[in-house]
Amino acid sequence: ITDLMDNFAIYFGHVVSNTFYPLPTRAIGVGSAFEGWSPREEDVVYSVLVPLNPPQRHTFHLEPELDTAGQRPGRNFRVRVELECTCTREQQWENVLCFLHHPEEQLRRNQDPSLLHTLCTDSYLDVHKTARWFYQLVGATWPALPQSHNWHLVLLPSTRSCQFRVTNGNESFWIEMLFGVREGDTDIFVSSQPREVYTPRTTWPETYAVAEMKFFRHIARQAPPDSMHLKCLQFFTHVLLGIGFSTYTMKTIVMHLLGVIPMSRWRRRDFLQQLLYISEMLRSCVEERCLNHFIVGNRRLPEGISLPPEVQMAETRSLFYRLKQDPAAHSRAMSEYHEL
Repeated sequence: ITDLMDNFAIYFGHVVSNTFYPLPTRAIGVGSAFEGWSPREEDVVYSVLVPLNPPQRHTFHLEPELDTAGQRPGRNFRVRVELECTCTREQQWENVLCFLHHPEEQLRRNQDPSLLHTLCTDSYLDVHKTARWFYQLVGATWPALPQSHNWHLVLLPSTRSCQFRVTNGNESFWIEMLFGVREGDTDIFVSSQPREVYTPRTTWPETYAVAEMKFFRHIARQAPPDSMHLKCLQFFTHVLLGIGFSTYTMKTIVMHLLGVIPMSRWRRRDFLQQLLYISEMLRSCVEERCLNHFIVGNRRLPEGISLPPEVQMAETRSLFYRLKQDPAAHSRAMSEYHEL
């Protein structure tokens, strides 16, 4: 998968260089498949986040959307696209026309349209348009990739990502290419991955997937060979299939416990004890209607995980905020816990 994504990145670069489309950079593997705890090994989805840089003569500005409830554990953004004045460069490059200061008719005749006219809606980068463009990009570059000689590509429908399967008769891999914009030089991005059932097409939710992947990588470096921390997480995600608690809830609980319980106590002999710890923490969080987000407001992350100050210093947000707002939801959650 990594080799395939690296090859895509190389050919994406060839295709979009010297255009006014976003510049995809090397994909980052995120989520359970790359963290080592996929709930269902027979149907693994390999999610990768493709960072996008603005094309030449454009800039990206991240604008946070107002959270009227003030409860959500993650922020939503819009990516405003602005054009740069290139008048001073026209003397150096004859074919450079300034998007801001040349007549539209002249621009139409002599230059490709700006990003504002291709993948944007009302000056904001449009997730749906970007996804369609990614599908075109994957389809156009696939024949040039070495993998195309032995593998078959099948594109799968999605409005907020580019999903496809590659098969060679014996093996099959389901890949989801998400795309995002990095917040500064940190490990936090805004991405195309939706957080709610309905996410507007110009909304880019903040994602902590890269920081979480780096946390699991940090833990793996410290873990003894027979560490069962991933097996514990995998066990609970299996148990919870069809029950109301999300896999992200269990992942968050395990990350919190990994942050406080020494790795020497996650060995094979400790497996049952750690399952009890996880179960007990879930019960306690449901009873108290509070499960703090692991990344937002966490000032004790390992060195090497970079957060924007407004994320690191933020007030902690609970994944269970709806349980406080809705007594019926809290009752259901307690019942679901007792069903485990």
